[in-house]
Amino acid sequence: MGFDVGVVPLNSDGWGPIDAPVVPASLGGGAHIPFAPFSRSDKLGRIADWTRNPAGPAAFAAASRDSVFDFTSADDSLAAGAEDSSFRLVDAKPPPKPPRFGPKWRFNQRPQLPQRQDEEVEARRREAEKERARRDRQFQSNRSHHHPFFRGNQSSSAKPSVDIQPDWTMLEQIPFANFTKLSFSVPDQPEDLLFCGAVEFYNRAFDRVNPKAARRLERFKSRNFFKVTTTDDPVIRRFAEEDKATVFATDAILAALMCTPRSIQSWDIVIQRVGNKLFFDKRDGSQLDLLTVNETAQEQLPENKEDINSAHSLAVEATYINQNFSQQVLHRDGEKVTFDEPNPFATEGEEAASVGYRYRRWKLDDEISLVARCEVHAANADPSGGRQFLTLNALNEFDPKITGVDWKQKLETQRGAVLATELKNNANKLARWTAQALLAGADMMKLGYVSRLHPRDHYNHSILTVMGYKPKDFAAQINLNTANMWGIVKSIVDICMKFEEGKYVLVKDPVKPQVRIYAVASDAFENDYVEEPLPEEEQVRPLADDVDATAKEMDAVAEAEANGAGGGEGEKSVEVPVA
Repeated sequence: MGFDVGVVPLNSDGWGPIDAPVVPASLGGGAHIPFAPFSRSDKLGRIADWTRNPAGPAAFAAASRDSVFDFTSADDSLAAGAEDSSFRLVDAKPPPKPPRFGPKWRFNQRPQLPQRQDEEVEARRREAEKERARRDRQFQSNRSHHHPFFRGNQSSSAKPSVDIQPDWTMLEQIPFANFTKLSFSVPDQPEDLLFCGAVEFYNRAFDRVNPKAARRLERFKSRNFFKVTTTDDPVIRRFAEEDKATVFATDAILAALMCTPRSIQSWDIVIQRVGNKLFFDKRDGSQLDLLTVNETAQEQLPENKEDINSAHSLAVEATYINQNFSQQVLHRDGEKVTFDEPNPFATEGEEAASVGYRYRRWKLDDEISLVARCEVHAANADPSGGRQFLTLNALNEFDPKITGVDWKQKLETQRGAVLATELKNNANKLARWTAQALLAGADMMKLGYVSRLHPRDHYNHSILTVMGYKPKDFAAQINLNTANMWGIVKSIVDICMKFEEGKYVLVKDPVKPQVRIYAVASDAFENDYVEEPLPEEEQVRPLADDVDATAKEMDAVAEAEANGAGGGEGEKSVEVPVA
C-alpha cells in the first residue's frame, strides 16, 4: 500500500506555500491541531520522523512530540538558565584530616583534591574584603595621626552645642588651619588689678599617695563652687565702668579660645559688643562648665545618656571628681591665705570652696587691653620661705578596658605611659588646664589620678597618686605654644572689634575643624520668660463663694508689687550687658 501525500500545490514563484497552506483532513485539517509543549527536562530530538505512520490525532501528537520545535519565550529561557546556575551539588565527602607534623609526613603527603570553582571564587571574595577593610583601617589611622580631628569615633550625627536658629546671620567661618599659623607675643607682663577670695594650704601628704596606699575620695556637699560668667561678675562690671580695659573674659573662656585647634566636641561662646568694649560670656548650662572625657580618643563612647560611660555622664562625673579633689588635698585646719577682698560670689554665712580669684590685665596693643578673672586653688610655702600658688585638677579613669591602660598597675612602674595615654585621649582638657595655670600665674599645677573603685560604680572613687608640674615646663612637654595661644585670642578680638554693637555667638562646628561666628538677636539666650495672660473669654471664672477671697488675694499681690517697685529707687544703673 502506497503512501498518499495528497495534493501538493506548486509554487512557481519560489519556495514555500503559495497563499494559505491547506492541511489535509487526514492530518487534522480544519480542526484544532493538538499541541503538547515540551518539558524543560526533555531533549530536542529529530525534526521530523517519516518512518512512522500516525493512526489518528492522538498518535500524531505522541509521535510529533520530538518533531516540533519548542517556541518558548526568551524570559522562560533566562529563568531556566538562572535556575540552572543556582543549582549546586552537595559534597558529602568528609573533610580532609589535618596534616601531621614530622619529616615523614612532609615527604609522603597525599595530593589534595582540587577545590570546586564556586568555593574558590567565594574564598577570593572573602580575601579581597579582608584586604579592603585592612586598607581602610590603615587609611583612617594615618589620617587621624596627622589630623587629630578625623577620628574613628567622630559621629556624623553630632549636634552643635547650641541650636542654630534660621534667623541667625553667619559673619565669619574660620578653619583651624588658619589658627595654627598665628603667633603673637604680649609685649608686657600682666598686671594684677585685684585679688579676691581665700585659699587653704596644700597637704603634701598626698604627694606620697600611691595605688597600694590609695585614698578614698571624699564628698564636699557643704562647699559651694561658683561658675559665674563675665558680665555677671560684679568686679568685672566695676572695671568696665572705670574703663580699666576694652576686652573682658574669664580664664575658662580664654583657655577654650586658646586651645581651639585641639577641640573636637562642639562648644560656644557669647560675644557682646557694647560701645568700644567686648565681653566674652558663656551661656547658662554651657559645655564649658563640664570637663570632657576621652574627647580626642579613637574609641567611641556610648551615645545613650543613661549609660554611665556615655560622654555626658562621664563629663558630669569628671566635674564632680575635679571639685572634690581640689578640696580634699588641702589642710582643713582653718589656716587660710586671705586676699584683698572676700569672695565676690558668696553670700554671708555661705561656705565657699578654696578659690582665689586673680584679676589680671594684659596689654595687647596701644588701644586694646584685656582683663580676665583667673583662679588659683591652693597655696604652698616654697623652700626659700616664699609663697606659691597652685592649681588643682584631677584626671579620672572609668574603664581600663576602654583606655587600654590600667592605672592601678601602671602608675607604679610606668607613669610616663599613663600620662602619654591621657595626652592622647584628653589633649584638649590638659591643654586648657595648662593655659588656665599660665593665665593665673600659678607656680605649680597638681594633677591627681582618680579611679573608680569598680568599673560599673561611678559614685565611689579613690585617689591613686598626685603629680606636680611647672606650667611652663608642662606646656613645652605637650607642645602648647603660648605665642600661638595669644595669636588666636588676638585674631578673634580684632575680628569682633570690626562688628557693630550687638550680640554674637562663636560656635565650634561639631563635625568640621572650624568655628563660625553668628550675629544673633539682643535678647538671645535670655531665660527671663514672661507668661502672657490668657484672653478674658478663656479665663476660668471663680466660684461665687470664692469671689471675695480672690479679690483680697489680688489686692495683696498688687500691693506687694507696688512695694517692690518702689524699693529699687536710688540704685545706680549699670550699662554693662547681662548674658
